[in-house]
This record gives sequence, structure tokens and C-alpha cells, in this order.
Amino acid sequence: MVNSDKTLPLVKDSQRLESRLQEIPSEPGVYLMRDDNDRILYIGKSKKLRSRVRSYFRQSQPLSERIAMMVRQVVEIEFIVTDTEAEALALEANLVKQHQPYFNVLLKDDKKYPYICITWSEDYPRIFITRKRRRGKPNDRYYGPFVDAGALRRSLHVVKRVFPVRQRPQPLFKNRPCLNYDLGRCPGVCQQLIKPEDYRQTMQKIAMVFQGRAGELIELLRGNMEQAAESLNFEQAARIRDQIAGLESLNADQKVSLPDDTVSRDAIALAADNQHACIQLFQIRAGRLVGRLGFFADAQSGTPGAILQRVLEEHYQAAESMEIPAEILVQHQLPEEEMLAQYLSQRKKVKVRILTPLRQAKAELIEMVQRNANYELERTQRFARSNFQAMQDLTNILDLPDLPRRIEGYDISHIQGANAVASQVVFIDGTPAKQYYRHYKIKNPKVTIGHSDDFASLAEVIRRRFRQYEGRGGEGERGRGGEFDSQLLISPISSQSDWPDLVMIDGGKGQLSAVIAVLQEMNLLEDLRVVSLAKQREEIFLPGESLPLPTDSEQPGVQLLRRLRDEAHRFAVSFHRQQRSDKLRRSRLDEIPGLGFHRQKQLLAYFHSIEYIREASVKQLTEVAGIGPRLAAEIYNYFHP
Repeated sequence: MVNSDKTLPLVKDSQRLESRLQEIPSEPGVYLMRDDNDRILYIGKSKKLRSRVRSYFRQSQPLSERIAMMVRQVVEIEFIVTDTEAEALALEANLVKQHQPYFNVLLKDDKKYPYICITWSEDYPRIFITRKRRRGKPNDRYYGPFVDAGALRRSLHVVKRVFPVRQRPQPLFKNRPCLNYDLGRCPGVCQQLIKPEDYRQTMQKIAMVFQGRAGELIELLRGNMEQAAESLNFEQAARIRDQIAGLESLNADQKVSLPDDTVSRDAIALAADNQHACIQLFQIRAGRLVGRLGFFADAQSGTPGAILQRVLEEHYQAAESMEIPAEILVQHQLPEEEMLAQYLSQRKKVKVRILTPLRQAKAELIEMVQRNANYELERTQRFARSNFQAMQDLTNILDLPDLPRRIEGYDISHIQGANAVASQVVFIDGTPAKQYYRHYKIKNPKVTIGHSDDFASLAEVIRRRFRQYEGRGGEGERGRGGEFDSQLLISPISSQSDWPDLVMIDGGKGQLSAVIAVLQEMNLLEDLRVVSLAKQREEIFLPGESLPLPTDSEQPGVQLLRRLRDEAHRFAVSFHRQQRSDKLRRSRLDEIPGLGFHRQKQLLAYFHSIEYIREASVKQLTEVAGIGPRLAAEIYNYFHP
């Protein structure tokens, strides 16, 4: 008997596949699918593990293209048995957060919709609007994403007007509060004039607004107002009265008519084409529309019911228990509705119902949510069509073999050689992908103040960008980290490849020639398509051509390159200004004997400016970590000769 190859995908080893499936029990739990490099491809859950896992390998079972691609790479299947389906759902959520499997990505964060972030990781939390969910600090909370950015800004403005909260990320003055304190808009956070626990109580009230619990907050404040009035504290009662009036103004015109206005409910629906699925979730509390959230998903990732199920799971797993409504209205029947309802009921400690209404007021509400999802889908389709036309036009202009899905743009920024930096920006499918942006400090010793060399700077940046591929040209399809797939097999690693379809250099023939020369040295020129875009006449130059391509500066393909060029220029200039500002801040500190770069950073982090350092006493200077009495005296004597 021949032993099975354990690095062979299970679909190609039927004996080992059947043996593995027999080992999986028919109990609730979580399953993990791994590839031949022991990477987790997918994490799923089920109330009957064996049936669910077997369904991936049935020839009669239709799979989406994405899931079929995943199944072809599965080499090993692991499982974890749980007592209940709800436990399986919670365990799956934790494992997905921990491992971030590629094929578990469903919701797309394209920075279109904004979030509210409250930095609970800080003693005095900040609140601000962001379009990027950062995972660095687990205690920070993100609320949203909210569809109407204008309404979100107005809500935040009202909240900051009626509640005294921290207004600045950094203090304006070292030893006194700013004007916001005198106006009653800030409780003096910079000087710690309020205790952290008292300030956090205020922030918890603000969080209730963005959790869709403004009505609950208003009732709480009314009780506080009556209590203050009974205690003859009329000033505090008046302040709370103003807070209530401000909160009531937020939702004054948002009313949804339903038979039972006392029940909190969410309504979710989607609109989809062959590629995109736009999901809308309306939060209704006491008959009032208090929040409208939007999500994007890959339409090929599952049936409409499965997409809605996954959206609800991800949304409520990131929410606090009090944000979960008593009733959830869904457009399509969920495949694991009972499991989700049980999980949410356990978290809320109150029975949560999931309904698919077919008639009367609740069905009309779902129809309204679906109409809004349709509008979002139409907007997404228009944007996608515009980008597709631009990429198609650029493909024709440059005679490319395929659409340039990933385009990289490079630019140099300096002032006569001083603080020379470079930028790398990335467009994917015609849209900026800021998570892949990079900036470079030019290390060439010949590029100094008074002597700039854009050609040498660009050559240096291109060499640093592609040095992982040096000498590997023509060996096959490239994967992530310079790996090559000679079998041309599509995998999650190659699909995340950072190899560009097109590179654009900001400049003319000289800049392009410098880049071409370094790519020839690295044996990469045959595999990489490079062009340059000159600023004055928006002319496109190709390697080895003395004349620009005959193009119109207003045609879609050229406009796409112009957007890329402008973004590369903006990113380079902003980094250059940052470097120049940092150098100016440190220039005077460099003259102090014994004060190195690390202690300079500590001083600036503590005092925030050279001016505050100059005004500090020796005792205040010694409060900075690493600054002893002798060095503090040196710093003080430097500023007070």
C-alpha cells in the first residue's frame, strides 16, 4: 500500500480526504482549513461539522469561484468541538480576529464610509471621525461605518457643543488650558483639571449616541436633571437641560412609523450585481431612525442570505451587548438563523428575534432599506465603470497585454537637495490603495544641500523597491516576497502579490532613462512595464522612444495617470515637509553638548516645542526620562547664557 503524500491537496487524494472526513464528528464546532505551508486559508463554524466540511468536496455542490479556489489548496483540516452553536460562533470570531485568514475576508473596507473612533486606551479618550479601522490598540472602539458623512459630522459637532470633551490631540500650552476651557467646551484635560474616571463617564454618555441609544441617554439625563433641580442645583440642571435639547435636535426629523414603537430593531437588506454587494443596515429605536450603516461585500462570496448572515455576525461581534436590538428584520432567510439568534440572545441576556417579514409595515421597512442599498449599488457601479474605462483606455494607449490592475507611481521631493525624499503610491483597479503607500529617505551621499539629483534619487528608490526580485527576471509568475510560481497556479499569496502591472515615473525622458538603466542592471526590465508622465504637457514617454505618445491630456487613460502622478506628488511633498519640520525643530537642540537624538525626541515629546524647553527650569527638565541634573543644567545654560 502506497502512503499518501500529505502535501498534496485533499481534492487530489480521495483516500486521505475520505479518511479525514470520517474523523470529523457531527457536533457543533469550528473547522480550520490549511494549505501545504501550514497557513490557515479559512475558518468556519457549523452545528454539524462533518456535514458542513463534506459539502465543500461534493461534486454536486456548486461553489463560488472564490471558495472553489480555496478548496483546491486545502491540504489539512482541523476542527474544534464546542458544546453549543453559539459557542462555535464566538470561537470562530476570536480565531478569525487572531489569524485573519485570506478567504475569510467578506466585508470590504474601501475607506468610503467613515467611522467614529473613541480611544478608550487613553486615560482621557479622544473622539474623532476616521475612514480607517486600526487594530493596534484593542481597547479603542469604532462605531459605524456611517453612510451619511455629513450627518455624522453634524452629530459630532452637536455632541462636542453640548458635552465638555477633549478638543485637541495635543495640548496647546504647557502650563495652562486653552480657550476651549474658558468657553466650557473642554474640562481642562491637558492640565488634568478633571479626574480620568469622571471624564470617562462623560465619554460613555457620548458613546451611547453613536451606539443608537440617544433615546436611552435622554431619559438618563432627564432623571439627572430632575435630581439636580430637587437638590436646588439649578445651574447643573440648566446645563443638563441644554444637553437634552441638543440631543433631541439630532433626530428631530427622523421618524419611522411602525406598529410597536417601543421595540428596538435593526433592518438589513442588500442589492447586488455579479461583482458587488451593497448592504444597508438601519438602526431604529423607539420608532426613530438613529443610525444608517453601510457595508460592501464580494457578491461571489455566497448567497444573499449567507452574505447578510456574515455581515450581522461581524457587526454584532464588534458591538457591545446593549447595542444589540431585540428584533432584527432581514431581507433574506439566513442559513444559520437559529444559531445567530441564540448567540445574540446569550450576549444580550434577552431573547433576540430574527424575522423575514413578507407583508405589512415591517416588509415595507425592508423594502425602504433595499431601495437605499440599490442607490448605493448604482453609485458603486458608476464608479467602477469609470475606472474600468480609464484602465481600458490606458491599456490601449500603452498596448498592454491586460488591464493594469496595480499601478505604482514614484516622485521625488526636496528643496535644492535638502531633506530629499521619495514617494511610492499604489492604485488598484484605478483607486488609491493607501495601505500600500511607502515613502523613502534618499540615502545617496551625493544628494546634499545645494546639490540635487532627481535621476540618481529615482534610481536609488527603484533599486530599493525591487531588490527582492533582482536577478530573477523571466523565471515565471511572481508571488509575494519574490517567490515564483512555475505552475502559474493562482493562490491567495500570488493574488496579494506586490508586483505592479505598470510603473509610472513623475518626469520626462531623463527620469525614465535613469530608472530603465537600473532595471536593466537588475535584469527586470523585460518583466516590468515602465512609463513616465511629464508635467508641462502631460506627455507619456516610453523606454527607448524620443517622442511622446500621441495622446490627448483629457482622455480617460491619461487622466488616470495624472491622478496617480498628483497623488505621488502630494504624498512626497507632505513627507518632505514633515522631515523639514522635524529637522528645524531639532536644529537648535543639536548644538547642546551631550544631547543625542534619542533624548531630543524625549524632550520634544514631553514639552512639545523648543519654546517650552527654553522656558523650562532645571527641575522641570529633570522630570524628563533620561535627563539628569548635569544635562538639565547644560540645556538650561544653553538657552540662558
